[in-house]
Amino acid sequence: MLQGMNAVPPSQYQPAEALRDPFGRAITYLRVSVTDRCDLRCSYCMAEEMTFLPKREVLSLEELERLCAAFVRQGTRKIRITGGEPLVRRDVMRLFERLGSRIGEGLDELTLTTNGTQLAKYASALAAAGVRRVNVSLDTLRPALFTEITRRGRIEQVLEGIEAASGAGLAVKINAVALRGINEEEIDDLLAWCGERGHDLCLIETMPMGETGGDRNEHYLPLSIVRARLRRRWTLSETGYRTGGPARYCDVAETGTRIGFITPMTHNFCESCNRVRLTCTGTLYMCLGQEDSADFRAVLRAGADDAALEAAIRAAIARKPKGHDFVIDRRTNAPSVSRHMSVTGG
Repeated sequence: MLQGMNAVPPSQYQPAEALRDPFGRAITYLRVSVTDRCDLRCSYCMAEEMTFLPKREVLSLEELERLCAAFVRQGTRKIRITGGEPLVRRDVMRLFERLGSRIGEGLDELTLTTNGTQLAKYASALAAAGVRRVNVSLDTLRPALFTEITRRGRIEQVLEGIEAASGAGLAVKINAVALRGINEEEIDDLLAWCGERGHDLCLIETMPMGETGGDRNEHYLPLSIVRARLRRRWTLSETGYRTGGPARYCDVAETGTRIGFITPMTHNFCESCNRVRLTCTGTLYMCLGQEDSADFRAVLRAGADDAALEAAIRAAIARKPKGHDFVIDRRTNAPSVSRHMSVTGG
């Protein structure tokens, strides 16, 4: 049990009206990065040699839980735990247990995005805490290419984690970044592999965030091209299925599963954005593709009570922009946003 909390016990929570941003969008989804650290170094996500945050700058699990509770009291219905790699955070299961206790008491769903390397160890505990769905990053089924993309990973470890998650009763969705000249020729095979195992697949366009040491122009692959290629083999039909995130899904007739497309570059998803992102330092980004942020660590450590914390959240949501401005500078190959994806969290 986490100690020293000022939050109201979950049993006293009542459903709250969701906060709305300046454009009338209900903000019901909070993505929480619990660490900027990761045991992989995926080439599209971070540099090979990373400098991670000193521990004193990272919120404690108690502080993270208190912030999440404040969001739930103001209408957040879904929380996704991300990283870095969230399962490398020491004692992170205590946070899952505390947040899981709020499901049905203001919170509808608690989910996780992971690289899968620690999933075999934690799958059963995650299910017991109330997690029902996990997203696992897997960009290739080829062991050598997996190690090349992640710069150090072993695909066998991730596959074992996916199997453990399914065995624990967790629904697994595979996330894959589409990379020109790297994995574009095996997306067909990845969709078939997911279909055989009952997993949905979600494809993601690479985003210009943080210096990674790679050429973004060289590997950027529009998903409009990928979708056209997939239709040569698969029967894809539009569906209204949503998970609360930015993906737009199609049913795959041949497998009975779904494929999702996240297209921040070719067709942004801003018009229906319902989410904000909290980093492990307590910085809230109202938009993934903008630098404007709110510092909740300062609010927490100044001794703010729950009323002051909720007021700070309302003030931040009131600054949420209409949309992002992702673009790759084709002259310099510089990212639109200087922070790495691992800082903001998935």
